[in-house]
Amino acid sequence: MFAAVNLNALQTAAAANQWAAILPELALAALALLLLVLELVLPRARRAVIPAIAIAGLLAVLAGVVVNFHGAFLGQDTFGGLLRHSEGGQFMRVFFLLSAIVVCILATVTLQRQTAPKVEFHHVVIVVTAALMLLVQSNQFVMFFVALETVSIGFYILVAWFRTSVFSLEAGLKYLVMSALSTAILLFGIILLYGVAGSPGAQGALPGPALAAMNFDALRSFLGANPDSFLANVGAAFVLAGVAFKIGVVPFQIWIPDVYQGAPTPVTAFLAVASKAAGFAVLLTLAVRVFGPLREMVVPVLSVMAAATILFGNLAALPQRNVKRLIGLSGVSHAGYLLLGVIAAIYQEPLAVGAVYFYLLAYLLATFTVFGVMAHVSGGDDADQTLAHYANLARGRPFLGGVLAVGLGSLAGIPPLAGFMGKLLIFIAAFRAGLYWLIAIALIGVVISITYYFGWIRAAFFPAAAAPAGIEGAPPPPVVARVGLAAGAAMALLAAASVVLGVYQGPLGAWLVGQ
Repeated sequence: MFAAVNLNALQTAAAANQWAAILPELALAALALLLLVLELVLPRARRAVIPAIAIAGLLAVLAGVVVNFHGAFLGQDTFGGLLRHSEGGQFMRVFFLLSAIVVCILATVTLQRQTAPKVEFHHVVIVVTAALMLLVQSNQFVMFFVALETVSIGFYILVAWFRTSVFSLEAGLKYLVMSALSTAILLFGIILLYGVAGSPGAQGALPGPALAAMNFDALRSFLGANPDSFLANVGAAFVLAGVAFKIGVVPFQIWIPDVYQGAPTPVTAFLAVASKAAGFAVLLTLAVRVFGPLREMVVPVLSVMAAATILFGNLAALPQRNVKRLIGLSGVSHAGYLLLGVIAAIYQEPLAVGAVYFYLLAYLLATFTVFGVMAHVSGGDDADQTLAHYANLARGRPFLGGVLAVGLGSLAGIPPLAGFMGKLLIFIAAFRAGLYWLIAIALIGVVISITYYFGWIRAAFFPAAAAPAGIEGAPPPPVVARVGLAAGAAMALLAAASVVLGVYQGPLGAWLVGQ
């Protein structure tokens, strides 16, 4: 009898396994394995083509996702409720595939100056991308945790990729220790929620097996019946703290400057864009959908975090001369702006979710544009990249100087670039939600950020501005890598998209706002 029941349960679970729903992720897994096979079978002289195959494969998967954006599985739960497929999830799939493509292109620039393995780098990036895509579609804490840890393990490896660099190894160790701490906090919160929601004696306890307490919708139902439960509130707070580490908000941002500086430049870009975007996609799901009944606890916590994050990120970035630390700390402030959109979404402001998506897209375009320039300027010592390295850049390499100005201008929120529209939409959503004091702090942060962003532009266009204090004379010109066809096209497209999206949002803007 027991065996028969188990067999029926397995058959029911198998019937819900719609493998076609995760075809993009399966394609990425096959592509990652193909790269390793090609490294084994191809002679050494022909292995240089493997990164191009990785990029071509990612482009093919991206094209498939775009063509089937409104696929048959939208609005459905698959794999027994482990995954939920939505338009927001499809958008994030496109987002992560774009990120992976740019990271692989930047890696072709950075890795050619290093002795580190090349094929395996692209393999890990593709695996992390597939895990990110599954993470944002998670509909249950077990799936969420497994996907999140797959992403984290991949980043442990990527951050410490330059094994001959003390900075890279130190960054990998720090990221491992801090991420392990955040994982413990997150897991403790999940266990508390599972325990209290799955307890048969609790008011509004979930019917059926205790594992139902892991489902996001079921957990929301329990929290709606028990909004004042002390253990539920503590568990939700711990879960939010674990996610806060991934997006780098105060007080969980301490790892960012050292890890961003020590990691290889393409990995830093991947962390700054894809990892942060995944964190906010998950935070939207948790804060709005799952923890909505706990708004009285969630909103004050996120509001204090947002204000502290904006002020800390901008003030800490002001004195920085290492550009990787500067971009990391400025990314902390951007996380604070995005939190305004999340808080507005908790108040059911219709514009808020679309504003967060639009801001993430604008941030992708601007940040990857800047990192494209950084990958060419970095030279042999990837970690020690200062403003002094950018002296005469605009004069000697006008293309790099131009796209750098566009990227930094967009990050600063200068019209008519996409970053300006992103901040404007976030501020409108926050204003409609009544977050007036947070808007005031955010505006102060924007003014401060203009100082260091334009200081970087000034260093690139006016050589004297890049000279370190206390050292006479102009710094030696940087050893700038040649801009290849793929990298040049990528940076040009990213910069052009920042300009176009700032002036004309079109159907994309209408769809995002409609979210």
